[in-house]
Amino acid sequence: MKPQKTAIITGAGQGIGLAIAEKLAAQSVNLILNDLEEGLITEACKRISHIHGVSALAVSGDSSSEEVIEAMIQAGVRNFGSIDILVANSGITLFGAFLEYSRADFMEVTRVNQAGTFFLAQAAAKVMKDQPNGGALLFTSSVTAHQSHENLGAYAMSKAAIEMLAKNLVLELAPFKIRVNTIAPGATVTNRTILDPDYEKTWSEITPLGRPASVRDIANAAAFLVSDEAKHITGQTLIIDGGWSSVSPSPYA
Repeated sequence: MKPQKTAIITGAGQGIGLAIAEKLAAQSVNLILNDLEEGLITEACKRISHIHGVSALAVSGDSSSEEVIEAMIQAGVRNFGSIDILVANSGITLFGAFLEYSRADFMEVTRVNQAGTFFLAQAAAKVMKDQPNGGALLFTSSVTAHQSHENLGAYAMSKAAIEMLAKNLVLELAPFKIRVNTIAPGATVTNRTILDPDYEKTWSEITPLGRPASVRDIANAAAFLVSDEAKHITGQTLIIDGGWSSVSPSPYA
């Protein structure tokens, strides 16, 4: 029997992160799950453990903080002896027009999306480099890193940055059998976006495949990229947007 893998997933209390956690749990991967909201992540871990019979441990808090990063890494090493997969999924979106955008908002987006991804990946890679089979890092970017979207300049900039990080890390991490890839979701129906009553209708009309993504669509792609089926794929970004970035009509039109 193949040994069970262990994955750290941030932003896993709901939405895309939770869907990725459920997909990996169904493949018998043990989980360290993080979310800013303690109640959400504790409940997610209980449910996943009950349904899939894997170990799912909750580490709540800001995933970009040094203390929480260390807690996640130690939870994986102490309880399972390895960290085989890291999905750096957590991030924030702060909308705002470029000419009025505040320094405070810009720095917060940069802190969480860029610095949080960078230093969590660094901490996980320090463990993976000493493992015989290395590991897989996966970052969550956005289609806005490829096509402009009104009032998302700072967010798009932060997401483009982590795509370049994934490409750059190939040079340093490939010798340790550590792969680094990125997914770039487009419009996706989540707990947050569904609050907009026009969201699904609008994006269905302007997406070539006729609907926005589901969280399962994104999770299926993520699970492939961190799996052994993708063991010769690294430094890549996979856009998952139903074809929207090929034509890019504005949702505000």
